[in-house]
Amino acid sequence: MENPAQYNLTLRLLHWITAIAVIGMFAVGLWMVDLTYYSSWYKTAPHWHKSIGILLLALTIVRLLWRAVKGTPSITGSTFEKTAAHAAHHTIYLLLFVIFVSGYLISTSDGRPIDVFDWFAVPALGELFPDQSDIAGAIHYYAAYGLIGLSSIHALAALKHHFIDKDNTLRKMIGGKTL
Repeated sequence: MENPAQYNLTLRLLHWITAIAVIGMFAVGLWMVDLTYYSSWYKTAPHWHKSIGILLLALTIVRLLWRAVKGTPSITGSTFEKTAAHAAHHTIYLLLFVIFVSGYLISTSDGRPIDVFDWFAVPALGELFPDQSDIAGAIHYYAAYGLIGLSSIHALAALKHHFIDKDNTLRKMIGGKTL
């Protein structure tokens, strides 16, 4: 595994695609729970939400494998900042997988597979435990809020490093020249 000076193009693209998808999925998730049966988006929004969620799961797995093979730059900052950054990164990935699993459990509890943009279907396991949709729905909801909160702190930390510490932390992820 390498220890590069900055993130490679693949990891930078995967990071920003994930960031945009997570923010978009959070916003759409909040919006679609209030849709009524008579809304033209009642079936379309959940279909897109599920499809993008499955693709984001695949992208996250690719991202983790790519990171393992190609390595990542070292984290800049104090011992506390390095420890906090590692903990935040691990927690972000954990929350993503909690959201993926809970979303799957919500979507497939009725035994129907998840159709991903009509390209392929992810098979359903059905209801594995009583009140699966409700329990998984609550977990999905709180994990999504946790992910947005932690991602916001992550972004603020990057901005702090860029504007206050004036180090290369943000430049490593945007591909700019390092100092």
